[in-house]
Amino acid sequence: MTMKIAVCGKGGVGKSTVCAYLIQALLNRDRRVLAIDADPSPHLARLLGLDDSHITPIAEMKDLLNERSGRDGPFYNLNPKVDDLPERFMKKRNGLSLMVLGAIEQGGAGCACAENAVLRNLLNRLLLSGGEDIVLDMEAGVEHLGRGTIAGVDHILVVVQPYRGSIETAEKIDRLARDLKIRSLHIVANNCQDEEDARFIKEMCGQKPVGIFRASIETKKAERQGLPVTVASPEMLENAEKIISVLERS
Repeated sequence: MTMKIAVCGKGGVGKSTVCAYLIQALLNRDRRVLAIDADPSPHLARLLGLDDSHITPIAEMKDLLNERSGRDGPFYNLNPKVDDLPERFMKKRNGLSLMVLGAIEQGGAGCACAENAVLRNLLNRLLLSGGEDIVLDMEAGVEHLGRGTIAGVDHILVVVQPYRGSIETAEKIDRLARDLKIRSLHIVANNCQDEEDARFIKEMCGQKPVGIFRASIETKKAERQGLPVTVASPEMLENAEKIISVLERS
């Protein structure tokens, strides 16, 4: 049975790195995987070892977004045509499909409702696709949950690091996920230096993390060199595989 996993959390906690290892763990099981990068600063392709030099996030294709939204002053199409976009812009390699959505940057630009309608419709279409596992790398924070755009996922993984700001965001995500009736929500501890860090996360979140990723010098070096992080740390890959096993049983 396929699964749809959304990876959330505060900015900078390592969501994309966790996504990359989860994706590789699924590929190692000969599963077909659709990876969706919905971060405003998408770099999942690079972490997976895909050439991202010719990838433009859909969110940055302003002409396409304007055309599909049918914007006319304050009016726009609430159900824009997006069914052809995956075939046009999806990158594929050995069982992996990658769709880079990005996110609309709204700072100082006023309402971006029309453009977001296109992205939301495309994301919903991708989530409804069948026959492959989906790993969704979400934008930072909780606003995406407030929009209800991931109500169709099976599991939410909230990545946290051992500091209070990260955990406060996790608590907000947990409350909103409950409102959306998403029952499978798990904490993933990342960048833990020692047992004290892992214990702090467990106590503050009120639940045992489904996975604990230690601080990895190898992964950091691979990322700095522009290499795929998924071959850098066998320990992190093993932890990702354990998380997948837990989700399969839940």
